[in-house]
This record gives sequence, structure tokens and C-alpha cells, in this order.
Amino acid sequence: MDKRSHRYCVIMCGGIGSRFWPYSRTRLPKQFIDFLGTGRTLLQMSYDRISNIIPAENIVIMTNGLYADLVREQLPMIAPSQILLEPARRNTAPCIAWAAWHIAARDSEASMIVTPADHVITREADFELSVLNGFEFVESHDALLTLGISPTRPETGYGYIQIGDVVQDGINKVKTFTEKPDHELAKVFVASGEFFWNSGIFLWRASAIREALRRWAPDVAGAFDAAAHEVYRDHAAETEFIDKAFPGCVGISIDYAVMERADNVYVETVTFGWNDLGTWSALYDLSPKNIEQNVTQNCNVLAYNCRGNIFAVRGDKLIVADGLEDYIVADADGVLLICPKAREQKIKQMFTDAKVKFGDKYE
Repeated sequence: MDKRSHRYCVIMCGGIGSRFWPYSRTRLPKQFIDFLGTGRTLLQMSYDRISNIIPAENIVIMTNGLYADLVREQLPMIAPSQILLEPARRNTAPCIAWAAWHIAARDSEASMIVTPADHVITREADFELSVLNGFEFVESHDALLTLGISPTRPETGYGYIQIGDVVQDGINKVKTFTEKPDHELAKVFVASGEFFWNSGIFLWRASAIREALRRWAPDVAGAFDAAAHEVYRDHAAETEFIDKAFPGCVGISIDYAVMERADNVYVETVTFGWNDLGTWSALYDLSPKNIEQNVTQNCNVLAYNCRGNIFAVRGDKLIVADGLEDYIVADADGVLLICPKAREQKIKQMFTDAKVKFGDKYE
């Protein structure tokens, strides 16, 4: 059996995408939307990209139970046993833990890549080479590997990885992680040349991440160790067990639970046209612009003395604007958002505030 047959992919697509509100909503989050006008949603693009590397039967989709029908509709080729439905949102550590126990029960020699469903990657051939290089590394080392992106600006919405000693060409030991620094610190990071954006894409052997979780996050690991291997091989039994055990897991990210604590963490520094399509500014950066550097997303706009804006409106409504610079104007399903791009990190809080004040009407 060749190495490829032991390689698995976990695509995480259970988030709400509240930083993309009001386009991304609880009932239809951004990963299920064709934001780029390609005819494929972000989830479908993620599947297409990884299916060139991973056997189709080894691709696992992790999502919230609310989105089971959306996943089946957008990825009809995926077998029911390859869709793992989380009964509650508990961040990435429990999600990844379940995937690791699930995969290890089927293949004791498994290695795996974990990737969010909402990334845009423009140089797919380079992505494939980086992933294959990463698999080779984790299959021959006791390593937890993350992919680090060369920063192009002092972004405050991403985590940063400081690289340490070189292990091999393109792979370094991780010195430190820093979550979402302020603008001044981000400028220092970018200027130093020692820091890379944390892409949130990970590679490891299933056995290595299980061992790391048992050591650094025993509460999380214990929840999944409570079931025998046989449970994870039986779809009905697994579902019954997870529905009871998963909601009791602590909600914590894999970065906080393991990556920032373990001593066998490495980073592969990569360049493959990566963009975490997590914010309106990220979509602005990816989109074609007119001479005034404005972006219009499938809508009609009359813009006077406007520059650097993104306009996104569903339906036939005409946008008429004068004097706007570097703004987000987004209108969808009863919500009009007008926000400076420089303050878009507040959109997640705006979404929460709307939910508190108006219930689920605008959720």
C-alpha cells in the first residue's frame, strides 16, 4: 500500500463566519457561498483543491449538524460516513480531536492535513508541492506542523508564528505563537522577517496529535478515549456516542490547547497565494477594482468622490454614494452594514449585539 492511501484530509466547515455578516448568516455561512463568482462555493473549492492530493474516500468533512444538508448538496460525492456532524460548537480542538480518533480507528498509519473550508489559494500547484513536502516531513518526524504564510502587511486579524532553528529547507522549529497583535506590534513583526502568519492549516500523524492532546489537553482527549476503537468504525454507534460526549467538551482552539504548548511544533514557510477569506477586506484584496479602487460585488453602484470601498448588495437595489473612502457597504436579507474597513474587526461584535437586541431575526 503506497503512502497516499494513508493520507487523509479534514475540512472544517462548521463556523458561522460572523466577520462576514450580513452576507454570512447562521443558516448560510460563508463557506457555502460562491463569493468569488467562480460557480463554486468556498467549500467546493477546498474539496477540489485537496482532491488532487488525497484519495476521495480519505476526505472527511467536519461541520455543524445544522449544515448536513448543505454539505450533501454541495458535495454529493461524499459518503455519509465521511461527514462528521458536531452536535455543538466547541472550537477547533474538540473538532480536530474527534477527526483524529475517527481516522486512527480506521488506519493506524494515518497522517492527516487539517484545513478550514474558507481559504482562497490562487497557486494550487505550489499548494500541492507544499502539502506533499509537509506530509513527507510529519511521516518521518515526531512533529506537529503548521503552514506559515509570509506576511504582506501588518494584519491584526491573524495569529503570528516566530520561526526558530532551520530543520530542513523551508521548515523551521517554532519559537513563539502570538495571537492577533495590535497594529504597532504587527508592524514590528513584519519588519523583523522572523514572523509568519498562522494559516490554520496543520499536518501531523494521527497518532502524534492524539498523543499531544493526551499530554496537553487531557480533558479533550479523555472525552474521545472514552469510546473504544470499534465505536469509531461504526457510523451509527459513533454518532450516538458523539451526540452524548461532544457537548461536554471544553470549547478551545487547537492553537491554545496544543500548538502553543507542545515542544515538537514546526512551521513550513510557504507561498502559494493564500488568503483567509475571513473579512470584507480580504474579499476586497482579492477582487478586481475600478480606477478609483472601488470593488462592486454583483451590484449597481453610482459612486461620486469615492475610493477604496467595497459595495456588496443582493437584489436589484442601486447604491448611490458620495464621499466614502475605505468603507464596507453591504446589504443582505434585511441588514445594511456601513463600516470603515479599518474597524471591520468590530463586525463580529456587531453581529452579537444584533442577536442580543433583536433575537435571531438578523442572525
